[in-house]
Amino acid sequence: MSNIYIGYHFTIAPLELGSEILIAELGEKAFESFIETETGVSAFVQKDLWSEDILEDIQILENPEFKIDYTFEEIEQVNWNEEWEKNFEPIDVDGKCHVRAPFHEKTNAEYDIVIEPKMSFGTGHHETTHMMIQHLLETDLVGKKTLDMGCGTAILAILAEMKGAQPIDAIDIDNWCYLNSIENAERNNCKHISVYEGDASLLDGKKYDVIIANINRNILLNDMQQYVACLNENGILFLSGFYTEDIPVISESCTSKGLTYVKQFERNNWVALKFVK
Repeated sequence: MSNIYIGYHFTIAPLELGSEILIAELGEKAFESFIETETGVSAFVQKDLWSEDILEDIQILENPEFKIDYTFEEIEQVNWNEEWEKNFEPIDVDGKCHVRAPFHEKTNAEYDIVIEPKMSFGTGHHETTHMMIQHLLETDLVGKKTLDMGCGTAILAILAEMKGAQPIDAIDIDNWCYLNSIENAERNNCKHISVYEGDASLLDGKKYDVIIANINRNILLNDMQQYVACLNENGILFLSGFYTEDIPVISESCTSKGLTYVKQFERNNWVALKFVK
């Protein structure tokens, strides 16, 4: 791309939910590319679409529940691969699963996943994705009909297929995530993943052996009844996207609907729970 861009570099706390909301709001402006960083998000807008008041009605910036600082700079001829390369390190999960970008060298890990880290969440860097990968590595998925709800980059759906799951539905409400998931599924030569753009209303009448939902607490609680209704007998539900202190309310929602708690992973106050029906 030869255009001149303005790059905004945001530091965000709390990070995951703040990044999600900020990207959604910036996406309604002229911002066209986003890169997750360890502390927040970098967002890019073409200079001829930029104005000094471009952030004026970005509501999260005024929200006292979030602490967001930013700097901005003019950038000529953005090399997106270079930007991603600066901010995207390969990830190793338990020595079995390696997640990398196309510009990283292949390793001999049992599960080698290539993710184009565009504007979507779920590159494996976040604690929740890392723990969900751990859960899937421990699970026999051969022949299991699987749902990756809130799929982001489809990294979890891709790993599920590599472990023998099929057929697999991957659903995300975000258009970028939907398109990125299709691209990543193709990049990893997946033949059994169907990607859909939408929310839990797409689940009516569907049945799954395994449901993976890495979203956030409120959406999980809102959609829990649909997940349980879609789960086959002895089916497994993996949940993440929330904090340790949210475990009681999430667990109560699951057990009151007939699910049984099995185990959890914890990482930097984030958790990933496993339930069976």
